[in-house]
Amino acid sequence: MTFYQELQLNQEGSKNVVREARGKKEKCKHMAIYLFKVLLTSVFCIAFVFLFAQIFGAENSIAGVVVLLCVMAFRFADLGIRTAEAMWVFPILFGILAFGPKLANSGNLFTELLVNSVCILALLVLGCHNVIMFNHSTLLLGYLLLYGYDVTGSAYFKRLAGLAAGAAVIMIIYYRNHRKKAYRRGLKDLLREFQFSSTRTQWQIKMMLGISTVIFLLGLFQFPRRMWAGIAVMSITMPFQGDLYKRVKGRIFGSVAGGLLFIPFYYILPESMRAYIGVMSGIVLGFCSTYGFQTICNAFAAMSIAVAGLGFGPAVLFRVVNNVIGAVYGLILTKFSCYISSNSASSRS
Repeated sequence: MTFYQELQLNQEGSKNVVREARGKKEKCKHMAIYLFKVLLTSVFCIAFVFLFAQIFGAENSIAGVVVLLCVMAFRFADLGIRTAEAMWVFPILFGILAFGPKLANSGNLFTELLVNSVCILALLVLGCHNVIMFNHSTLLLGYLLLYGYDVTGSAYFKRLAGLAAGAAVIMIIYYRNHRKKAYRRGLKDLLREFQFSSTRTQWQIKMMLGISTVIFLLGLFQFPRRMWAGIAVMSITMPFQGDLYKRVKGRIFGSVAGGLLFIPFYYILPESMRAYIGVMSGIVLGFCSTYGFQTICNAFAAMSIAVAGLGFGPAVLFRVVNNVIGAVYGLILTKFSCYISSNSASSRS
């Protein structure tokens, strides 16, 4: 394995290389490469979001995070269709990211439910056909972040410009990295293969219903930061259910532990350093390969941002509560859909 190839590994892959290294010298070499990769990735991510915020406004730094997530993901992941036709899909996907969250936030709860349902399903059908690529973890997370951190006035027009620029960059990266891949499937096939008898379609509908309804239900009780529950449902409602209970436990453990650890950490840390909690948690995240510890790091970053708008106590409380509700809701929805599917299969036989 070359130096460059080793830099492309995820956390678990890098840790496996370190564990399997023979001899102290070899182990130190791979550990150094791993540390360099984490440092390099952290510097790139921080610089990218900082530059985005400088150009399009600090209030749109979350849009910079969304663009960054897409850049990181679509370097390797594809849409499962011919590259030439994917170039037509990306403007649609980013159009949904640009206008969907704004429309959802502009109406009442029922309008929000309708808009979220349509947008989430469209993202799943157009961008997440190849479930192995896990594109929903990027596109739906991006949608929910933009929905949860809405902006108005001139900041929104800057957000539109930032997302348009990001879409152009991602399309260039995507074409460069995937142009040689040969796919027989095109855009029409994505729509043609959306069938209720398909396991993929059933998962897409379940995902859409889970996210949009949990946001709606929490809205009835006027919960703040409802997108946290939506993200939790997204992380639980996976196309493959082999590690369902493991993810539910990891989400609940990570959310509760993250909230409990954040309380002393926030007060012990000097006030001048609190603005860097997100950066520090992002660096630590680079060393985490288990879902539960990744959730803790994400909780730190989310709560450090939410403190400014909600206050310290509510930020911690609703981060924990929304995630626990989302995890349990996702589990119930998944088990219920399995029950319905099994009964339907039994009745047909």
